[in-house]
Amino acid sequence: MTALTSRAHANRRRIMDIALAELLRHPDATMDQIARAAGVVRRTVYGHFPSREALITALTDAAVEDVTTAFADGAADPSEPADVALARATLATWACADRYRLLVSLAQSSVTDAGIRARLEPVRSRATTILSRGLEAGLFRSPLTPRALAHVHEHTLFGLMQAVNDGDLDAAVAGPAAAETVLATSGVPAERAAEAVRTAEESRRAQAPAGAAAAG
Repeated sequence: MTALTSRAHANRRRIMDIALAELLRHPDATMDQIARAAGVVRRTVYGHFPSREALITALTDAAVEDVTTAFADGAADPSEPADVALARATLATWACADRYRLLVSLAQSSVTDAGIRARLEPVRSRATTILSRGLEAGLFRSPLTPRALAHVHEHTLFGLMQAVNDGDLDAAVAGPAAAETVLATSGVPAERAAEAVRTAEESRRAQAPAGAAAAG
């Protein structure tokens, strides 16, 4: 990567970060407002993103990439019981997705629901693998196939994000609540689901960098 290309990439990333912050504060923010917030002329923003829709699509792609990485990292240990693995992956995904939850309604217009679902296929596939393992081990009980359960979980998390946006769910407890709900819909008894989430939370805290653990 040349110095010019690297600088252009850094400028694009900076504009995206500022655009995300502006759109989360003001969903109707225009390209002019985003340019002013970024301290650049409108032409610079349009040089990277030909339209507001293109900018939102780029932000959605970045969000999905982050969520995909978070889910994969959360479920990286194949030796973990499937219920704990699913709880860890859900907690990791929620911690990442929480930053973007207000972007979802914007993305539904620019990217469409079908486009969002298509981008989430890698997450769905990884979830299906964990669910298959849990069903085979008898930790999960459901009349649904692993793939169908993965769809249920996906829509459950979107619903809970909307509940937080609407003020119907406290953001401070939403992560563990989401993980327990995902396990409950997989047929895990409430007491065991709560224990799996506690185990997953303790494991995540133990693996977090010292600064992040102190902040959390």
